[in-house]
Amino acid sequence: MAALTQDTQASDTDQPYAALDLGSNSFHLIVAYDHGDRLQVVDRHKETVRLAEGLTADNSLAPSVVARALACLKRLGQRVRDLPPANVRVVGTNTLRKARDSQDFIDAAEQALGHRVEIIGGREEARLIYLGVSHSLEPLEDSAEVRLVVDIGGGSTELILGRQFQPHLMESLHMGCVSMSATHFQDGRLEQVRFDHARNIARQELEVIEEIYRARGWDTAIGASGTLLAVHDAILELTGERGITPDGLRALERHLVQTGHIDDIDLESIDAERAPVLPGGLAITSAIVDALGVDSMTVSDGALREGLLHDLLGRVHAHDIRETTVADLMRRYHVDTDHARRVATTVAKILEQVSWDLAENLAGGRTDSNGVVDDADSSGSLSGPAAARLLRWGALLHEIGMDIAHSQYHKHGGYLLDNMDLPGFSRPEQHNLSMLVRCHRRKFPIEELKGSPSLIALCVLLRLAVVLHRGRSENALP
Repeated sequence: MAALTQDTQASDTDQPYAALDLGSNSFHLIVAYDHGDRLQVVDRHKETVRLAEGLTADNSLAPSVVARALACLKRLGQRVRDLPPANVRVVGTNTLRKARDSQDFIDAAEQALGHRVEIIGGREEARLIYLGVSHSLEPLEDSAEVRLVVDIGGGSTELILGRQFQPHLMESLHMGCVSMSATHFQDGRLEQVRFDHARNIARQELEVIEEIYRARGWDTAIGASGTLLAVHDAILELTGERGITPDGLRALERHLVQTGHIDDIDLESIDAERAPVLPGGLAITSAIVDALGVDSMTVSDGALREGLLHDLLGRVHAHDIRETTVADLMRRYHVDTDHARRVATTVAKILEQVSWDLAENLAGGRTDSNGVVDDADSSGSLSGPAAARLLRWGALLHEIGMDIAHSQYHKHGGYLLDNMDLPGFSRPEQHNLSMLVRCHRRKFPIEELKGSPSLIALCVLLRLAVVLHRGRSENALP
């Protein structure tokens, strides 16, 4: 195997780029060409899967729902399988975050698609949603204008405050149109008491963020996702008014209660796939508008999948948000930058001199019983650049725990990295980075790294580089 190179992306700019969002309600695919100043979308595909509907009481995925989802992915795989791996991003969201057997599903999904599947955290999902919405709107004339972006998915709801393309406050709440509808409208009956109860439950979820969002304030409110688009279109059909308003929401709720049952919803704007999850989505929307005092909300076609695409292109064009995240952490935790960079340079040189069968992309393998990411994935062999990036980031951040205490600082650093929100990082990437920092000194937790020989190897290389620079000298190594 050739020596691993540092921080390169083997994307093919002549090929299209694809982003696939494995949502709790629907799977969304977007395929586009990058023309520098604009994206040319050549394909969009959406299938309603309702993955969240398959979560059982013990948080495992029901076989029937898994079969439905994999059948969809096999169809989508026909579109993306032949694209270069660096041209494709596939992410799972709330339901796959919650499912205790999500790794089994991911393994099968990777086989169906021919590409790696990442699980992202709630706030990372919120960041990508904001990115997608921002790129879908006209540029703001006033750069100080604050946007509130709301996305109600199948299993979670994201709320983001930001300016231009930069989110400043992000939250992900554990409520969505599928889960809320399943809890309060499972038999299809649409009664006022059920809407009231569902709205109250949603208000309780919002209590933890209500005060800070109201205090920050915003200039415009924008809704993303199928739920809010459906609510908007239903209000428009009923009232003739554009925008989601308190009056419009009350009118829609009254209409649904008068309808009496999900099967009898007679709105042309609501298709048969959307109808079963509309009541839960409406209850959440009403709670948000009430809790935050939203007078009117417009809607956007941009959402998570568009954000994924723009984030992917940022990595290709050397604007990787993960690099910004690492630099921000170094500043925040007062890392000795010169020393960290010397360690990073040395470990990169060591890496160039070693050769073994590192599995492709440490961030995308399987996890063992301890949650450590294994090396193998559906392709059987993985590329070196991801390992090189992980190693460099580990070198740059290996001393962040010193800002807490010198004693056991490697453990402090590992804990921080495992539990913080790290924009741009998937959960497996984040966990591997935390293990790398934790394992750079003192006792080696070999039991926790069983099944991940590549990560063990990277830990050994970082330990060696740290030892070589123990004197913290600025002089070059012999």
